[in-house]
Amino acid sequence: MTRMTARQLAFQLLFSMTENRLDPEDAIALFFSEDHYDSLKEEDLIFQEYPDDHQLQYIRNILDLVCGNQPAIDEIIRKYAKGWKLERLSNTSVSILRFAVCEILYVDDVPAAVAVNEAVDLAKRYESPQAASFINGVLGSWLRAENEAEHQEADLSADCT
Repeated sequence: MTRMTARQLAFQLLFSMTENRLDPEDAIALFFSEDHYDSLKEEDLIFQEYPDDHQLQYIRNILDLVCGNQPAIDEIIRKYAKGWKLERLSNTSVSILRFAVCEILYVDDVPAAVAVNEAVDLAKRYESPQAASFINGVLGSWLRAENEAEHQEADLSADCT
């Protein structure tokens, strides 16, 4: 199983947690129960292989990070989803945005560009083309703003020396 497939599974769990108000451990236990997971094999190729321990740890880590940092993650989404309230966005889009922001902020081995590309790919697969463009725009605006802020801080530091 690839990291991309593990991302898809983590996204589906985030979506399920949002829809059903589950905590990460309950969501994982239900989703990866043998009967449930086996029943999904007919739906999609991503369910053909059960995640190994490393992939399950990655999925668990993402879910814990999103849940543990959701207010900060949601604040970023609110700030850069100009003209949109979080409550107006579909749970699919919110889950994808939370996932991407979480990876960018808290997962050191995932470059921001990869997280954005994966988020757009998830949106193309599970949402509309307009949602994919919206998600790309929100994440791009945030990253550009962060990049500008870092450059300004670096310029200020250089002026002080």
